[in-house]
Amino acid sequence: MGVQWRSGAVTEVVFDFPPVNALPAAGWTELAEALEAAGAEPGTRVVLLAAEGRGFCAGVDIKEMHRSPGHEALLAANRGCAAAFAAVYECPVPVIAAVQGFCLGGGVGLAGNADLIVAAEDATFGLPEVDRGALGAATHLSRLVPPQLMRTMVYTCRTVSAQDLQRYGTVLSVTPPAGLRKAAREVAEEIAAKDPVVIRRAKEALNGIDPVDVKRSYRFEQGFTFELNLSGAGDRARQRFVEGR
Repeated sequence: MGVQWRSGAVTEVVFDFPPVNALPAAGWTELAEALEAAGAEPGTRVVLLAAEGRGFCAGVDIKEMHRSPGHEALLAANRGCAAAFAAVYECPVPVIAAVQGFCLGGGVGLAGNADLIVAAEDATFGLPEVDRGALGAATHLSRLVPPQLMRTMVYTCRTVSAQDLQRYGTVLSVTPPAGLRKAAREVAEEIAAKDPVVIRRAKEALNGIDPVDVKRSYRFEQGFTFELNLSGAGDRARQRFVEGR
Protein backbone atom coordinates (compact mmCIF):
# COMPACT_ATOMS: atom_id res chain seq x y z
CA MET A 1 0.00 0.00 0.00
CA GLY A 2 1.28 3.46 -0.89
CA VAL A 3 3.47 4.70 -3.73
CA GLN A 4 6.49 2.94 -5.16
CA TRP A 5 8.80 3.88 -7.98
CA ARG A 6 11.57 2.10 -9.81
CA SER A 7 14.19 4.09 -11.68
CA GLY A 8 15.41 3.44 -15.19
CA ALA A 9 15.16 4.95 -18.65
CA VAL A 10 11.45 4.25 -18.21
CA THR A 11 10.77 5.02 -14.56
CA GLU A 12 7.59 3.45 -13.23
CA VAL A 13 5.61 5.22 -10.49
CA VAL A 14 2.89 2.91 -9.17
CA PHE A 15 0.36 3.71 -6.46
CA ASP A 16 -1.85 1.33 -4.52
CA PHE A 17 -4.45 2.48 -1.97
CA PRO A 18 -7.00 -0.34 -1.56
CA PRO A 19 -9.82 -0.90 -2.03
CA VAL A 20 -10.49 1.64 -4.81
CA ASN A 21 -7.45 3.94 -4.92
CA ALA A 22 -9.30 6.80 -3.24
CA LEU A 23 -6.19 8.54 -1.97
CA PRO A 24 -6.04 10.07 1.50
CA ALA A 25 -4.51 13.52 1.82
CA ALA A 26 -1.10 12.09 2.73
CA GLY A 27 -1.32 9.75 -0.25
CA TRP A 28 -1.61 12.63 -2.71
CA THR A 29 1.45 14.27 -1.17
CA GLU A 30 3.34 10.97 -1.29
CA LEU A 31 2.46 10.57 -4.97
CA ALA A 32 3.59 14.13 -5.74
CA GLU A 33 6.93 13.52 -4.01
CA ALA A 34 7.47 10.24 -5.89
CA LEU A 35 6.75 11.87 -9.24
CA GLU A 36 9.09 14.75 -8.47
CA ALA A 37 11.85 12.37 -7.40
CA ALA A 38 11.37 10.20 -10.49
CA GLY A 39 11.56 13.19 -12.80
CA ALA A 40 14.68 14.48 -11.03
CA GLU A 41 16.63 11.27 -11.73
CA PRO A 42 19.18 12.09 -14.47
CA GLY A 43 18.65 8.71 -16.12
CA THR A 44 14.87 9.03 -16.39
CA ARG A 45 13.69 9.53 -19.95
CA VAL A 46 9.99 8.75 -19.51
CA VAL A 47 7.76 8.28 -16.46
CA LEU A 48 5.09 5.59 -16.57
CA LEU A 49 2.32 6.35 -14.06
CA ALA A 50 0.20 3.34 -13.14
CA ALA A 51 -1.97 1.96 -10.34
CA GLU A 52 -2.62 -1.44 -8.85
CA GLY A 53 -6.13 -2.77 -8.40
CA ARG A 54 -9.31 -2.85 -10.44
CA GLY A 55 -9.44 0.90 -10.96
CA PHE A 56 -6.86 3.60 -11.65
CA CYS A 57 -8.14 6.15 -9.14
CA ALA A 58 -11.44 6.97 -7.43
CA GLY A 59 -10.27 10.45 -6.43
CA VAL A 60 -9.93 11.70 -2.87
CA ASP A 61 -10.88 9.76 0.24
CA ILE A 62 -14.29 11.29 0.99
CA LYS A 63 -14.67 9.26 4.16
CA GLU A 64 -11.42 10.70 5.54
CA MET A 65 -12.85 14.19 5.09
CA HIS A 66 -16.18 13.21 6.61
CA ARG A 67 -14.69 11.82 9.81
CA SER A 68 -12.20 14.69 10.28
CA PRO A 69 -13.42 17.72 12.26
CA GLY A 70 -13.07 21.14 10.71
CA HIS A 71 -11.54 21.68 7.30
CA GLU A 72 -8.00 20.40 7.83
CA ALA A 73 -8.52 17.17 5.88
CA LEU A 74 -10.15 19.06 3.03
CA LEU A 75 -7.35 21.61 2.88
CA ALA A 76 -4.68 18.89 3.03
CA ALA A 77 -6.36 16.91 0.24
CA ASN A 78 -6.70 19.99 -1.94
CA ARG A 79 -3.05 20.89 -1.44
CA GLY A 80 -2.03 17.29 -2.10
CA CYS A 81 -4.09 17.03 -5.28
CA ALA A 82 -2.71 20.31 -6.59
CA ALA A 83 0.84 19.10 -5.89
CA ALA A 84 0.30 15.70 -7.54
CA PHE A 85 -1.35 17.13 -10.65
CA ALA A 86 1.44 19.72 -10.96
CA ALA A 87 4.10 17.02 -10.51
CA VAL A 88 2.68 15.18 -13.54
CA TYR A 89 2.45 18.31 -15.65
CA GLU A 90 5.81 19.77 -14.64
CA CYS A 91 7.76 16.52 -14.81
CA PRO A 92 10.74 17.37 -17.04
CA VAL A 93 10.16 14.24 -19.16
CA PRO A 94 6.97 12.88 -20.75
CA VAL A 95 4.52 11.12 -18.42
CA ILE A 96 2.42 8.24 -19.73
CA ALA A 97 -0.65 7.28 -17.71
CA ALA A 98 -1.75 3.64 -17.84
CA VAL A 99 -5.44 3.71 -16.90
CA GLN A 100 -7.67 0.76 -16.03
CA GLY A 101 -11.18 0.57 -14.66
CA PHE A 102 -12.51 3.75 -13.12
CA CYS A 103 -10.67 7.06 -13.46
CA LEU A 104 -12.67 9.54 -11.41
CA GLY A 105 -12.14 12.95 -9.84
CA GLY A 106 -8.48 13.17 -8.93
CA GLY A 107 -7.78 10.35 -11.37
CA VAL A 108 -8.88 12.66 -14.18
CA GLY A 109 -6.54 15.29 -12.74
CA LEU A 110 -3.62 12.90 -13.07
CA ALA A 111 -4.54 11.47 -16.47
CA GLY A 112 -5.56 14.83 -17.91
CA ASN A 113 -2.16 16.32 -17.07
CA ALA A 114 -0.25 13.35 -18.50
CA ASP A 115 1.40 13.66 -21.89
CA LEU A 116 -0.10 10.41 -23.17
CA ILE A 117 -2.78 7.99 -21.98
CA VAL A 118 -2.92 4.29 -22.70
CA ALA A 119 -6.14 2.76 -21.40
CA ALA A 120 -7.63 -0.64 -20.77
CA GLU A 121 -10.86 -1.60 -22.53
CA ASP A 122 -12.76 -1.30 -19.25
CA ALA A 123 -11.54 2.23 -18.45
CA THR A 124 -14.09 4.97 -17.80
CA PHE A 125 -13.47 8.63 -17.00
CA GLY A 126 -15.63 11.05 -15.06
CA LEU A 127 -16.04 13.76 -12.44
CA PRO A 128 -18.54 12.90 -9.67
CA GLU A 129 -17.61 16.14 -7.89
CA VAL A 130 -21.04 17.78 -8.08
CA ASP A 131 -22.57 14.79 -6.30
CA ARG A 132 -19.86 15.10 -3.63
CA GLY A 133 -20.43 18.81 -3.00
CA ALA A 134 -17.12 19.84 -4.56
CA LEU A 135 -15.64 21.20 -7.76
CA GLY A 136 -12.31 20.63 -9.47
CA ALA A 137 -10.48 18.83 -12.29
CA ALA A 138 -12.72 20.27 -15.00
CA THR A 139 -9.45 21.93 -15.96
CA HIS A 140 -8.03 18.48 -16.68
CA LEU A 141 -11.19 16.97 -18.13
CA SER A 142 -11.23 19.79 -20.68
CA ARG A 143 -7.93 18.40 -21.98
CA LEU A 144 -9.67 15.09 -22.71
CA VAL A 145 -13.12 15.95 -24.10
CA PRO A 146 -14.76 18.80 -26.09
CA PRO A 147 -15.96 21.82 -24.06
CA GLN A 148 -19.70 21.18 -24.08
CA LEU A 149 -19.26 17.49 -23.27
CA MET A 150 -17.02 18.53 -20.37
CA ARG A 151 -19.82 20.77 -19.08
CA THR A 152 -22.36 17.97 -19.47
CA MET A 153 -20.11 15.57 -17.56
CA VAL A 154 -19.62 18.08 -14.73
CA TYR A 155 -23.35 18.83 -14.39
CA THR A 156 -24.59 15.23 -14.72
CA CYS A 157 -21.59 13.28 -13.35
CA ARG A 158 -21.81 10.98 -16.37
CA THR A 159 -18.71 9.05 -17.47
CA VAL A 160 -17.16 8.41 -20.87
CA SER A 161 -15.33 5.31 -22.03
CA ALA A 162 -11.74 4.87 -23.11
CA GLN A 163 -13.08 4.10 -26.58
CA ASP A 164 -14.81 7.50 -26.66
CA LEU A 165 -11.59 9.26 -25.71
CA GLN A 166 -9.65 7.33 -28.33
CA ARG A 167 -12.07 8.68 -30.93
CA TYR A 168 -11.37 12.21 -29.65
CA GLY A 169 -7.66 11.48 -29.93
CA THR A 170 -6.94 12.02 -26.23
CA VAL A 171 -6.35 8.35 -25.44
CA LEU A 172 -3.57 6.95 -27.59
CA SER A 173 -4.63 3.31 -27.55
CA VAL A 174 -7.07 0.92 -25.90
CA THR A 175 -5.90 -2.53 -24.90
CA PRO A 176 -7.18 -5.59 -23.01
CA PRO A 177 -6.67 -5.06 -19.26
CA ALA A 178 -4.10 -7.82 -18.98
CA GLY A 179 -1.86 -6.11 -21.53
CA LEU A 180 -2.20 -2.53 -20.26
CA ARG A 181 1.15 -2.10 -18.55
CA LYS A 182 2.98 -3.79 -21.44
CA ALA A 183 1.27 -1.57 -24.03
CA ALA A 184 2.08 1.58 -22.05
CA ARG A 185 5.67 0.50 -21.61
CA GLU A 186 6.11 -0.10 -25.34
CA VAL A 187 5.17 3.53 -26.05
CA ALA A 188 7.41 4.68 -23.20
CA GLU A 189 10.35 2.75 -24.62
CA GLU A 190 9.75 4.24 -28.06
CA ILE A 191 10.06 7.74 -26.58
CA ALA A 192 12.93 6.76 -24.29
CA ALA A 193 14.95 5.72 -27.37
CA LYS A 194 14.97 9.34 -28.60
CA ASP A 195 17.66 11.87 -27.75
CA PRO A 196 16.89 12.71 -24.09
CA VAL A 197 18.05 16.31 -24.38
CA VAL A 198 15.69 16.93 -27.28
CA ILE A 199 12.78 15.19 -25.55
CA ARG A 200 13.24 17.27 -22.38
CA ARG A 201 13.26 20.47 -24.42
CA ALA A 202 10.19 19.27 -26.32
CA LYS A 203 8.32 18.76 -23.03
CA GLU A 204 9.32 22.25 -21.88
CA ALA A 205 8.29 23.77 -25.21
CA LEU A 206 4.91 22.02 -25.30
CA ASN A 207 4.08 23.16 -21.78
CA GLY A 208 5.10 26.67 -22.75
CA ILE A 209 2.59 26.88 -25.60
CA ASP A 210 -0.38 25.47 -23.66
CA PRO A 211 -3.29 27.95 -23.90
CA VAL A 212 -4.40 27.34 -20.28
CA ASP A 213 -2.31 27.60 -17.12
CA VAL A 214 -3.47 24.32 -15.58
CA LYS A 215 -2.14 25.11 -12.09
CA ARG A 216 -3.88 28.47 -11.84
CA SER A 217 -7.07 27.17 -13.45
CA TYR A 218 -7.31 24.24 -11.03
CA ARG A 219 -6.69 26.42 -7.98
CA PHE A 220 -9.48 28.71 -9.21
CA GLU A 221 -11.83 25.70 -9.26
CA GLN A 222 -10.74 24.71 -5.77
CA GLY A 223 -11.82 28.09 -4.46
CA PHE A 224 -15.42 27.12 -5.15
CA THR A 225 -14.94 23.88 -3.23
CA PHE A 226 -13.93 25.98 -0.21
CA GLU A 227 -17.03 28.12 -0.72
CA LEU A 228 -19.30 25.06 -0.90
CA ASN A 229 -17.84 23.75 2.34
CA LEU A 230 -18.22 27.05 4.16
CA SER A 231 -21.86 27.20 3.05
CA GLY A 232 -22.56 23.68 4.34
CA ALA A 233 -23.33 22.21 0.91
CA GLY A 234 -20.14 20.16 0.94
CA ASP A 235 -20.94 18.57 4.30
CA ARG A 236 -24.46 17.67 3.15
CA ALA A 237 -23.18 16.02 -0.02
CA ARG A 238 -20.52 14.02 1.82
CA GLN A 239 -23.14 12.86 4.34
CA ARG A 240 -25.31 11.58 1.49
CA PHE A 241 -22.31 9.77 -0.01
CA VAL A 242 -21.28 8.14 3.26
CA GLU A 243 -24.86 7.03 3.90
CA GLY A 244 -25.13 5.63 0.39
CA ARG A 245 -27.90 7.98 -0.66
